Amino acid sequence: MSLFRLLALLFCLTLPFSPVQAQDGTITTETGTAQAEVDAAMATRIREIMGELDGFTDVTVMVNEGVVTLRGTTLETTGYDELSDLVGRVNGVVAIQNEVSVSTDITKRLTPAMERFWTRIKQGTAYLPLVMVGFFAFGAVVFAGFLVARMKEPWNTLAPNAFVADIYRVLIRLAFVVAGIVVALDILGATALLSTIMGAAGIIGLALGFAVRDTVENFIASLLLSIRQPFRPNDTIEIAGDVGKVIRLTSRATILLSFDGNHIRIPNATVFKSRIINYTRNRERRFQFTMHLDADANVAVAQDRGLERLAGLPFVLDAPGPSVWIDKVDGGGVTLCFSGWIDQHHSNFDHARGEAMRLVKDALDKPARKGAKPPQARDVSPEPDTDAEKVLTQLAEEDREANKESDLLTADGADE
Repeated sequence: MSLFRLLALLFCLTLPFSPVQAQDGTITTETGTAQAEVDAAMATRIREIMGELDGFTDVTVMVNEGVVTLRGTTLETTGYDELSDLVGRVNGVVAIQNEVSVSTDITKRLTPAMERFWTRIKQGTAYLPLVMVGFFAFGAVVFAGFLVARMKEPWNTLAPNAFVADIYRVLIRLAFVVAGIVVALDILGATALLSTIMGAAGIIGLALGFAVRDTVENFIASLLLSIRQPFRPNDTIEIAGDVGKVIRLTSRATILLSFDGNHIRIPNATVFKSRIINYTRNRERRFQFTMHLDADANVAVAQDRGLERLAGLPFVLDAPGPSVWIDKVDGGGVTLCFSGWIDQHHSNFDHARGEAMRLVKDALDKPARKGAKPPQARDVSPEPDTDAEKVLTQLAEEDREANKESDLLTADGADE
């Protein structure tokens, strides 16, 4: 290096540092000038961001050494709460002094609301023709669905009974209503609302299901009982200890007519879960009764006499044949149990059992004599000429005829 250059470098190092005076009169160093430019750029960036958002037009921004000071008012409380977070995302911000407050000026607060209101009115007016087209499409689809559901065929043919056919019709109406909603929302360009509507409908349906759980349970039980019928009209059945003739099966309950002439209404949910004894389904039915013998009586002879008399009755079947056995022995004597089978289509159960008891007792009390004819059995046909039987039959027929439209039992239904 030449001597001249060395002397020049030493002279520059010995010169004092002098600040730079800016145009506005402030004196800054070169480093201070760079920081001011950074602060100005940050302030400009923050103003641009707030300018793209609503509610911050009255907010001023000042930046000094990376510290941002916000002053002014805003209309939105949520915007006030999120303003600091928004400014904090700008690169270079060191700290934030948020002095913004929520404006209480009535004019400023009402003006945006009125503007939004009139804007929505204009949008709704412009959108009205499309809405009308959507409603028309929805109505057309629903109307077509109701017409299809009102048809008798093929629903009556496909369904095992009228009750199930009505369920088919309800499902058809529901399917067309859903289809109408989908078409209308598609026309309006709002198919995204469909998932929200279906979700809300599912929640409401679940809540209603819990609220009307017993009703729903009865409905399902009615459906199953109507499809697989465990009894027919006029069948004598026993359900949960109640015995009577079946009048009809409705969508809610099974109606019985007791032998006292009373109506017994049993919820179908109870019927479906209970043990059902059907005394009419089989042609053959067994009756049994007991006879008491004194302690000194000949048990074997009594058994032979009673069994012979029982087997000779015209209404007692040969196969399965009658039988007798010792039921109980105590200090007072012996109890014999007799049983026999009848054809319920030709004999009344109660009358046949009563006649058997009368004639067997007569045979045990009066030994048979040579040439003597035993007492003859009385008529035990299914419809004896008695006022009580006529009244019960008439009551059942009248009730069934008056409410035949609500009866889910059919003569050609499937047997369970």
